[in-house]
Amino acid sequence: MLEELGQRIDELKRRKLSAAFGAEKKAIEVGIGKILEKVIPAYKEFKMSISECRPLFEPLDLIVFSGINKLAIESITFLEIKTGNAQLVKHERMIRNAIADRKVNYKVI
Repeated sequence: MLEELGQRIDELKRRKLSAAFGAEKKAIEVGIGKILEKVIPAYKEFKMSISECRPLFEPLDLIVFSGINKLAIESITFLEIKTGNAQLVKHERMIRNAIADRKVNYKVI
């Protein structure tokens, strides 16, 4: 029993080190993603005009008003920028679904 207990303790130590490394790696990836989403409109490969982009940062990254420079809005795009294999979080999915369901309004207050 003592031998088995020793093996379990060793396994827990290995898992703890692995979890700490994984958490640190994930934190770095998220941090880099947060920085990139703020500067991506200045990237030369970005296909939208930077002057038509308006930052939100949370819960979505940008709203793009295509055509606003020509004083003729062609479309409005809600843009979320992801790096790597990142997935939409709950709030982002809810926004995507509301837009897909045409639950979008305009109000003047």
